[in-house]
Amino acid sequence: MIKINLLPQKRAKRAVAMGGGGSTEGGTKQFMLGVGALVAASAVIFLLVDLPMRSDRSDYEQKTNQLSGEIGDKKKKLEGFDTLKAEEANAVIKIQSINRLLTAKVVPANVLHELGQILSVRGPTMTEQMAKQVEKDPNKKIQPDWDPQHVWLTGFTDTAGVFKLEGGAQSKEDVTQLSKRLAASVYFEGVTPQSGDRVNDKDSGLNYYKFTITGRVAY
Repeated sequence: MIKINLLPQKRAKRAVAMGGGGSTEGGTKQFMLGVGALVAASAVIFLLVDLPMRSDRSDYEQKTNQLSGEIGDKKKKLEGFDTLKAEEANAVIKIQSINRLLTAKVVPANVLHELGQILSVRGPTMTEQMAKQVEKDPNKKIQPDWDPQHVWLTGFTDTAGVFKLEGGAQSKEDVTQLSKRLAASVYFEGVTPQSGDRVNDKDSGLNYYKFTITGRVAY
């Protein structure tokens, strides 16, 4: 029988095992040093970068909240400003209209001149307030392309400030446009078109609308 001595091999393996244990201990120390370095680096980053950023962000949020509060207070103080501004504008328009009426000296010559204006492309003399009403109110709106040649006057009388205007027109709509222009003028008040009739002129054979408009002269 052949005998094999295994003792030297066991010693060699034990020596290798002891040597390997030393290498493991050295690797563990290196790993711990690496972890410590990472922790130290994290602490430095937190102290030098993250902490100042958090502080700046907190200051920014505080200033933003403060500014928002100031803006809210100013908005409350400005409530109703638009309404007051509109009322002031309306008051200015009324004052201008009154001053214009006061400075317009209405005499018979001026009245006749105004009638000529009304029966032309220039139209009536209006206050700013009346011009805005004529633009917005359908009942007062003046037809810009109306031809005043469709109307002619046969008489105008003024008795103690009450006028009576008589004439003829091609249609009832022409009388309506004339009445609207008289009502918009600063020279006339309480303009009222009276009932009219369709008549036939015996001499010319023309058929037209005879009208009468009454009101007051703004002396």
